[in-house]
Amino acid sequence: MLFDSSIRKELARSFGATLVVLVTVVMTMMLIRTLGQASRGNVNPSDVMLIMGFTVLGQLPTILSLSLFIAIVGTLSRMYRDSEMVIWFASGRGLASLVGPLLRFAWPVLLTIAVLALGVWPWANQQIQTLKTQFEQRSDVDRIAPGEFQESASGTRVFFIDKDSPDDKSASNVFIAANEHGRESVTSARSAKVEIIDGERVAFLFQGSRMETRADSPTLRLSSFAEYRTQVGQSAPSAAVEIMAKSLPTLALLQSPEPSLRAELGWRLGLALGAFNLVLLALAVASVNPRAGRSSSLVFALFAFIVYYNLMTLGQSWVGVERIGLLPMQLLLHGGMCALALLTLAVRHNRWSPRQLLGAGNTGATA
Repeated sequence: MLFDSSIRKELARSFGATLVVLVTVVMTMMLIRTLGQASRGNVNPSDVMLIMGFTVLGQLPTILSLSLFIAIVGTLSRMYRDSEMVIWFASGRGLASLVGPLLRFAWPVLLTIAVLALGVWPWANQQIQTLKTQFEQRSDVDRIAPGEFQESASGTRVFFIDKDSPDDKSASNVFIAANEHGRESVTSARSAKVEIIDGERVAFLFQGSRMETRADSPTLRLSSFAEYRTQVGQSAPSAAVEIMAKSLPTLALLQSPEPSLRAELGWRLGLALGAFNLVLLALAVASVNPRAGRSSSLVFALFAFIVYYNLMTLGQSWVGVERIGLLPMQLLLHGGMCALALLTLAVRHNRWSPRQLLGAGNTGATA
């Protein structure tokens, strides 16, 4: 009982500290990336914090897995370094006896990872995609901010309206610069209004002038008008947007035979299975070599984590291009990693040396 409570308390402290650090780092990275997308016009600047929150929420399964892995490796390495493991071994506690306390501590985290990977991950991606789609599908009129130069969605027009506008359908002191179909034009008007005609948004400009040039002609055309109309977008874009595989619910992925959707299903299942394997792997690889330094085991553990997740990404791409099936990939990768962790744990628990393993193999062959 003392053994279980002491190691679980230390694991809880280490896990909490690691989780706070990793969440802070990921939030900072996501904030920088989201601000970059907002500056390029891919997302609404007012939705930056919301998109960043959904992104971090979707990345929580990986963050929790890494936090749990680092906490176990760090705690056990500290116990090796301070000779506490020697005391537990001398009292008759083998390395395999740590599996129970570790799983009793880790099962709520593992359950949370499974729920996040199978349920929250697609929901967060769907919310992000919805926000981006709503922003991208706005009309050119909706993009215009009074007193600021704004570029159209297609990048072929630049708009400017005066700050003093009577309402959101009318404007004063309008300026439009366009470069379309080999023609460059600059149009200015004293006032303008927007109306919907046959499902299209049409801007009516009043009391203005227009200057137009062609790329294949050096001539300059100047004209003035009392009223001029130009199309600025559709009234209600209702074109269906293709839903990405990451946004589909897990139940829909289970019912679909599409390779790309099976690959996404394999990734979600792999997040839950990988977190369990990492608990066993952390117990198997945690140790301290005084000659190699205190952080040698942690560096090796991080390297193993990176390799494992890269293999998961590789397996997802292979399933997507039908180089391997979903079930064989799961058995080969996660089943193989579980077998490797258990074998390493058995070797260290029984203190088998390579000579003993080879000797046992040779004895069996002779018999």
